[in-house]
Amino acid sequence: MLSGESLFMLDLVATFAPYMIITLSLNLEYGFGGVPNFGKTLAVAGGAFMVGYLPGRILAGIMGVGQGMDYVAQNAQIITEINNRLVFNVPLSLGILLITLVAVILFGAFLGLLVTVPVVRLRADYLAMTFLAAGEVILVIGNNYPPLVGGTLGIGVPDPFGWASTFSVLGLSPGEMRNVTVTLFMAITAIIIFLYAQKLTHSPLGRVLRAIRDDENSALALGKDVTSNRLKVIIFASAIAAIGGALYAFYTANVISTAYSRVSWTFWPWVMVMLGGAANNLGVVCGTFIFVAVRKLIIFYKDIFGPFIPFDVVWLDMLLLGAALVFILLYKPEGLLPEKPIKTIKIEGPPPPKREAPEETSSSQAPSKKKVGLKLPFKFKVRKK
Repeated sequence: MLSGESLFMLDLVATFAPYMIITLSLNLEYGFGGVPNFGKTLAVAGGAFMVGYLPGRILAGIMGVGQGMDYVAQNAQIITEINNRLVFNVPLSLGILLITLVAVILFGAFLGLLVTVPVVRLRADYLAMTFLAAGEVILVIGNNYPPLVGGTLGIGVPDPFGWASTFSVLGLSPGEMRNVTVTLFMAITAIIIFLYAQKLTHSPLGRVLRAIRDDENSALALGKDVTSNRLKVIIFASAIAAIGGALYAFYTANVISTAYSRVSWTFWPWVMVMLGGAANNLGVVCGTFIFVAVRKLIIFYKDIFGPFIPFDVVWLDMLLLGAALVFILLYKPEGLLPEKPIKTIKIEGPPPPKREAPEETSSSQAPSKKKVGLKLPFKFKVRKK
């Protein structure tokens, strides 16, 4: 059995990993590309909704579960039966996980493309409002269209990590073993995405994005396609953010549309990016960890904070959000780790030609000096008095 502190650390890492993925995607868009995406919940909720819609229906069809039953209305019975069979079939569990993640990446990229193509040439403020509206649209669909993910009641999803509960390491219970496995998987995925983001931002594309962000007209004068590069970064970032939403849905084993609000999945990632330092991937990771850790400490030790505040402790993290944002803007607008120059690959060209030293000559061999004067066609005569 895990102790209270171990459970706290496990929950901290399980929350930190998907937020790290989402903030890295936002850093690609805003920190490097200068795109103010205030609709991150669009890609995050899109990835979670894909997890709620696709794998359960695929597995129900493969296993022959729930024939003649309403998948949404009788979801609990169908998912329970699927999970009971999935526990003893590791290849199928890993296969459906891989298929779902590929579908999530493609769907996230499609959402980014769908929203961006009509408005990619808009000014930054109008682009931000468009993304904000698009994020609200997907939440309205999720809340009011139950066949998608069950509406406001939510829907259960298959557990591709259920096989981890069949064995125990270090005396962990089946439920704890499952949570440790899915948390480890999310952490590894977050590290891979961090390395990918580092590689991408240090590539020629990353340098072009910085040039577009700093001075769009100068980038155009140098022959760079601003529209195409901006579209690329939004598509990449949307696909990455969708992975974060999907992993969070797999961890919680359910999808509820109301859980993907713009506060939790748009404004909090913005604060994390600004706290750590925009255009600095390591700074974004640090800012995300600090914010998530402080928020988890408030929730975990809410009984301690309760007697010292004049309101319910559940609102403390909301006030923390606003206070942190104001503090960053006033005193540390560049973040904890400011942006650093990109280190490029040094290209060694041919060595410069060697200059031969002039030969020393003796005084006898020195060239004679000739007087240089101006010859005139007439002469001046000087009269003596």
